[in-house]
Amino acid sequence: MPASDLTTARWYKSPASSPQGNCLELARLPGEQIAMRNSRHPNGPALIFTKDELQDLIDTLKSGAFDHLIQAVPDSIA
Repeated sequence: MPASDLTTARWYKSPASSPQGNCLELARLPGEQIAMRNSRHPNGPALIFTKDELQDLIDTLKSGAFDHLIQAVPDSIA
């Protein structure tokens, strides 16, 4: 959904966020949902998660399951 449609959302950014604005922002929504958007594109798309879905995502990220996606890619593959 467009983040601009979430007119009553109060967006939060981590205090550890990048000064260059490369951040995710989260907002609690009615009905136990949580929205996530890119802080550089505040009117762009927002992903909507349930609390359980967001917790599963956070747990999976902490486990390192997707670390390979942010590792340097050798020039021969890129």
